[in-house]
Formats: sequence, C-alpha cells, structure tokens
Amino acid sequence: MTINERPACLGDRITLTDRVALDGRVFRQLAYSRPDARRVILYHKPEGELTTRKDPEGRPTVFEALPRLHGKRWVSVGRLDTNTSGLLLFTTDGELANRLMHPSHEVEREYAVRVLGGVSSEQLRALTAGVSLEDGTARFESIRDAGGEGANHWYHVVLKEGRNREVRRMWEAVGVTVSRLVRIRFGSIQLTRELRRGMWRELSATEMASLLKLAGLSAG
Repeated sequence: MTINERPACLGDRITLTDRVALDGRVFRQLAYSRPDARRVILYHKPEGELTTRKDPEGRPTVFEALPRLHGKRWVSVGRLDTNTSGLLLFTTDGELANRLMHPSHEVEREYAVRVLGGVSSEQLRALTAGVSLEDGTARFESIRDAGGEGANHWYHVVLKEGRNREVRRMWEAVGVTVSRLVRIRFGSIQLTRELRRGMWRELSATEMASLLKLAGLSAG
C-alpha cells in the first residue's frame, strides 16, 4: 500500500486530498469525488490491447481495464498500436487531451526501443537529422544507447509528435527492425517499474499541475 507514491506506515493519517493505492490501484482519493473534477490516469498498456473502445473481432481493448465512470467517459491522450506497450494517459477532460495531442504544444514522448541487428553511426545520425516517411519528414530529438547485446540492444528515443507507428517507421526507413517498443515518458509523466502491465493509477497533484502547465490550462 502507498500514500502519495510512498510506502504506507502504521499510524499514517490521510486527508481528503491524499492518494491511497494498493498494488497500483487507487481505492481512495476523495478529492475526485466532485462530479466536475478533472481526472487523469496513467495506464501501463500491455502488448496485444487495442486503443479503441470496441473491436469487431472481440480483441481486448485498453478501455476494458479502466475504472468505470458515471456521467463521463475516458478520453485517450493519443494512441499506442497493438504491439506497443507502456505509458498511456486517459482523462475526463477532452480539451486537455486535445491540447496535449496538438503538434503546436510539442509534447515530448520517450520510448525504449529494442532493435534487431547492429546499428551504424550513420543510421543514428540519419534518425536525428530527419528521415523521409510517406506522411512527411520525421526526426528524433535525441537517441541514447541503453545497452544490451546482439538482438537485445536497446535505445531510448525522444520525439515531439505522435503519428501512427512513427517510431517503428522511422527505424524501418534506415533499414532497422524494431522487435519491442515501450513508451516510458509523456511530457513530464514517467512510467515507473512499480506500475505493472495492465494496471493504472491516478496522477499525483504534482504530476497533474505539470501536465496542465504543459497544456496551457489552469488547475481550476
């Protein structure tokens, strides 16, 4: 059990604004009891789930794992394709979602990428200089070698837009195949190891304030 992201101790007291969670699931955060309160949750999407409300083929969707709402609905802040896992934000505020997704806000997305085969310095330079895709030129803001050997080599990449399958297509454009892709950061919001795949949590007050500032919205 945690209180505001720290382990709970015997004798701890909580207030109306404290976030109490068990195994990543929030079961008490009374500040959200107001029907008009803006909510944002972080979901650790597993591979195999679709970012859609319903699938004609009956495949699992991310919305099936989210907490139920009364009188509102969850809006996803962007998408992750079915073979990509990691951080996915949901909110009850459509304006917030739209602002965070709009290219003008240039919100950074960071991914952990596992690639097959070796990658040359020329290929890495091309990815930061810009590669041509069918929907325009794209580039990574940065690429960091995250270690590994052979077919398990990892890189961390950052970009400021969220086109469909953009990260995979950029690597493919320089002749490299992505074998695993995990989104680990959206703006200032980080995916931590404590949140297991298929689990969600409410954003902390600090995280919420940072996200609203990024979107140019007030906390009111």
